[in-house]
Amino acid sequence: MPEPVGFSRRARWAGGEPIANLLMARTLAQPELISLAAGFVDYETLPVGPTRQGLDAIFSDPDRARAALQYGTTIGYLPLREAILERMLHADGQTAREANVSVKQVVLTAGSNQLLHLVGDALLDPGDVVLCGAPSYFVFLGTLANLGARSVGVEIDEHGVIPEALEEELARLEAAGELGRVKAIYVTTYYDNPSGVTVPAERRGALVEIARRWSRHGKIYLIEDAAYRELRYYGDDVPSLRSVEGEADVVIHAGTFSKSFSPGIRVGWGILPPELIEPVLAQKGNIDFGSPNVNQHLMAAVLQMGLYDEHLERLRDGYRAKIDATLGAADEFLAGIDGVHWVRPEGGLYVWLQLPDSIDTGLCGPLFDRAVEEGVLYVPGEYCYPGDGRLTKKNMLRLSFGIQSCESIHRGVEALARAVGQVL
Repeated sequence: MPEPVGFSRRARWAGGEPIANLLMARTLAQPELISLAAGFVDYETLPVGPTRQGLDAIFSDPDRARAALQYGTTIGYLPLREAILERMLHADGQTAREANVSVKQVVLTAGSNQLLHLVGDALLDPGDVVLCGAPSYFVFLGTLANLGARSVGVEIDEHGVIPEALEEELARLEAAGELGRVKAIYVTTYYDNPSGVTVPAERRGALVEIARRWSRHGKIYLIEDAAYRELRYYGDDVPSLRSVEGEADVVIHAGTFSKSFSPGIRVGWGILPPELIEPVLAQKGNIDFGSPNVNQHLMAAVLQMGLYDEHLERLRDGYRAKIDATLGAADEFLAGIDGVHWVRPEGGLYVWLQLPDSIDTGLCGPLFDRAVEEGVLYVPGEYCYPGDGRLTKKNMLRLSFGIQSCESIHRGVEALARAVGQVL
């Protein structure tokens, strides 16, 4: 018999997505389940009309259509890059001069996950460290593992990563002789996935200052994942990390249209410090020679025609009703159970639940199968913790309200409460 194929270390490090595969298998096997697990966007609000109008505008002009159907540049379509930068500066209340940024720093990618992967590939060698909130976005944690990097957890509270905890972790790594291996700090600044928390303005400045001050053996970057910024239902917007960094140039800003418009179009972006542009584009050129050009032209047309903001308002109205339904059902069915707590997000797609310490929410714990028997699916929180595992909590879970109706959300949370009661 031939010897088994010798796969690369990165192939072995990737290890698949057991939670995603399991949840998909469960959903397909039991379509009657109410899935409060999948982080998909609302099916009914996908922008069929605006997308058709944008495509009509492109393909009604043969020259414009041919330009969209031709190869584009690796860095991306200039009018869309200009529009993205203009929107961010307007939201932050800054001019390009005040923000110390230019359109040359805006790179278009196939969704923000590709941007995060490209940045990781450009920055990280095996064994390098990225500090992440505990919990953090589990897909990015998987990306780090795939690159052979170490994700190290930092304690969070209802306002995100705690600056004092970040200082303590950096000091611990310095004492261990590993500060030189710390390459980045990853923060989801708006309505975090999974915790739902938003980093307040005063804490943002502290995070930038810490990253700058601890860059003793090489620059430590702050990766700002702003995927959910425009999904705000309550409260006021907060200027981005990019807006408060001044001349530090440590912030890598990642954004996407996947949550606010359409995940199928797959257009994301990064706003990079100048020294990262060339290495990131070199990696991207080797991978795809530029993200799909027609998709970039489409998003530029949608923005130019005012269709994006109209869609965004409808989307926010729909999700506002859904987050109200989720939090209202939690108040009704879960508030009376001792040891159950949750953050009340002002936006995004997720609610993060803490259960009594005695309940293991994992796949091998007693709650998961009991919840499925009651008809509801959730994401076990243990998958959302950095790989070092020191801060992992077994009694957490994530609920996503994006794809369900308000009625299904109500029934799903009620079913979860029954399962929790039975386990207790």
